[in-house]
Amino acid sequence: MTPRKYEQRLRAQAADETRRRILDALYERLRDAPSEQVSLDKVARLAGVSRSTVYLVFGSRTALFDALGADLLVRGGFQGLVESVLQPDALAGLREGLRGGVSMYAAHRDVMRALYSMAQLDADAVGGAVQRMERGRASGMDGLAERLAGQGVLREGVTADDASTVLWLLSSFDSFDLLYTGRGLTADQVAESLVRAAERALCR
Repeated sequence: MTPRKYEQRLRAQAADETRRRILDALYERLRDAPSEQVSLDKVARLAGVSRSTVYLVFGSRTALFDALGADLLVRGGFQGLVESVLQPDALAGLREGLRGGVSMYAAHRDVMRALYSMAQLDADAVGGAVQRMERGRASGMDGLAERLAGQGVLREGVTADDASTVLWLLSSFDSFDLLYTGRGLTADQVAESLVRAAERALCR
């Protein structure tokens, strides 16, 4: 490796480490003080960088929260969830998709709760990150509902639109949290409750 390439590699490593520290600081802030407005100055101090560095790395508050949302999905196993939902057997996709969603929510419950609560009170506070994640979830549930209908899984009289609405409800963070936090169920119990509810409501 040439000296120049080595220096470039070191700079890239340092940039990745700085990015990681900022995301971890934002995660920590949301987890530890979910009811307080997120101050980028506070996030920067927790990360050991300047406020200008936060903007240099992410470009904007919106991009920072988008990056956190994407990071939560990756760390929660989102790719595996997508693969589960898109498997050839749509009914298996429904079951494994709901279980995977619960696992993802449970892995970062406190931070997810803070993000969703902030989004309801002030969408701009999290830069629209939650709305974009929710649009992706809606698209996924629409596609799963169409596949369930196409494979003849749905009960008579249940349309793909009906199924999409039910799946949208049952796959939501709020449905998870009502059972996980509100009822004190384990993640496995929540997952099985949601799977049973979906099958009883939609399937032959």
